[in-house]
Amino acid sequence: MTTGFGMSHDYNCFLPISDRHISLAAVRDAATAVYAAAIRTPLIRVELPTGGAGPSELYLKLEALQPIGSFKIRGAYNVVRQLTPDQLKDGVWTVSAGNAAQGVAFAARKAGVRCSVMVMDTAPDTKIRAIERLGATIVRATYDECWTTVVSRGSDRMTGHLVHPFDDDMFIAGNGTCGLEILEDLPDVDAIVAPLGGGGLLAGLAAAVHPLKPDTRIYAAEPETAAPLSTSLAAGQPRYFDKWKASFVDGAGGKSVLETMWPLLKTLSGSLVVSLDDVAHGMKLVAERTHIIAEGAAGCAIAAALSGRAGAGTVVAVVSGGNIDLATFAALVGACDQ
Repeated sequence: MTTGFGMSHDYNCFLPISDRHISLAAVRDAATAVYAAAIRTPLIRVELPTGGAGPSELYLKLEALQPIGSFKIRGAYNVVRQLTPDQLKDGVWTVSAGNAAQGVAFAARKAGVRCSVMVMDTAPDTKIRAIERLGATIVRATYDECWTTVVSRGSDRMTGHLVHPFDDDMFIAGNGTCGLEILEDLPDVDAIVAPLGGGGLLAGLAAAVHPLKPDTRIYAAEPETAAPLSTSLAAGQPRYFDKWKASFVDGAGGKSVLETMWPLLKTLSGSLVVSLDDVAHGMKLVAERTHIIAEGAAGCAIAAALSGRAGAGTVVAVVSGGNIDLATFAALVGACDQ
């Protein structure tokens, strides 16, 4: 078995963790290639009531429109395209709540190699079916086994080269292409809000945006049931979130912040923790205003942006994905009317 340690092929593999850095050059290099798999998603403005507590202007970055319904296609393809024939000979694998699995499976299919995914038992059926359609082999596991595998970067149940779902410099650089697009379309953006799962999207956004517009605030959004970054930022070091609970927000809110990700996340403007009710209201707003289905993680970013805690001015909420069971989505947004 090859574990494929997540930082083995990145730009910083010989640096101590505390010096970890994702360069703008790495993001720009990713931008020359990821559109062989990903699309350039639209940034649309949402009209808001005047006089509210939210931002002056709210824009939505619609990553739910990606071919796999999630931003993860950017990072996954950027990794797989750079693997050597020797690394690919036994196929690739990943660990996922569903979206990273689809990204890696999509990239593997384009590369013509086998893919298997360890999928946590909280993944909705719509994500499981999508992984199957992409031809990947599914290995079911508990949330705890998946998270242990993410931390240890290996499993006796998996074979091939591990494509880490977030803690990989090339994966992060691929995600950062989303940030380049935001700046191209909205150069005067004041703040960007994105959900935190493992932190790969936020780290990528920071790598792309801060070198070009350092005054742009970048916030994580976390559900109140799983907010390890908020806890870690308060403590000044990576921490576990002791009150973790599973919820419909399956793509965000882990149990802890990995020590290897901490250097990339501690410089964010903060973490905005939102209630599950506010997440559902955010999902409803996007459906009503844009006719786009947003999954729970995306709803976190929308809710956090609407709260006003990202500050005034022009705010972008990254609608990170739209992979949610339709029955669950209908029940959640329907409950907002009660």
